[in-house]
Amino acid sequence: MVSSDATPPFGKPYIESSPRRVRVLFGGKYIVDTKQAKLVYVYSFVTWEKPFYPTYFFHTSDLSSSHLRQSSEVREGVKIYDLVVGDREAKDAVTEFTDKNSELAGLLKVNFGSADTWLEEDERIYVHPKDPYKRVDVLQSSRHVRVEVNGVEVANTNRPRLLFETSLRVRTYMPLTDVRVDLLRPSNTTTECPYKGVANYYSVQLPNGEVHKDIVWYYRTPQPECGQMIGYVAFYDEKVDVWVDGEKQQ
Repeated sequence: MVSSDATPPFGKPYIESSPRRVRVLFGGKYIVDTKQAKLVYVYSFVTWEKPFYPTYFFHTSDLSSSHLRQSSEVREGVKIYDLVVGDREAKDAVTEFTDKNSELAGLLKVNFGSADTWLEEDERIYVHPKDPYKRVDVLQSSRHVRVEVNGVEVANTNRPRLLFETSLRVRTYMPLTDVRVDLLRPSNTTTECPYKGVANYYSVQLPNGEVHKDIVWYYRTPQPECGQMIGYVAFYDEKVDVWVDGEKQQ
């Protein structure tokens, strides 16, 4: 374990061994299958490696050189490779750290989005590895929450569910029956979260025809730890006016 400080952001790489078996699938082949993966939170000489969540790094021996092709990209202290399996290739998908003065020397990382599937043990993970120091809790509340968009009330509930996620603002989820569903318009937008699942969105169309795009989201099939959110929606507090127990939120 290497750390210059116990609290992120770290001045140097914070590296710890993962107790989980990690597999990376690409082109129908597990290009990585290891019980020695490293979770890294790092400000390195190369780049800021994801300030809000860790990245999996591997020993160079965990990925066969037969799947690596030298990239045309050149960067100091690292080697960049294309990932190649049969006819499949992913450009600049692998970074090997070669600076012998770096704590990351002898390690490499695979761009998460370049692989087809990532597994921790036999469970698929999405977007990025889960942070072992992060909690996501959904708690039933009796606070009175009211939401307006440009002076039009779009939600009013006394039974919200509050989602507490380490280091992020609290999000308020409201039952769909307490929302002006007549103002909601389905959107094609989706986003993904490794803790909550795939979010779908609504836009809000006010009676005057004004449209506020993608300011409401929900999880049709949330991850098990957030299963209480089924049937509930959340508004972007930053884009609407919200009152909690009669007090307008800033």
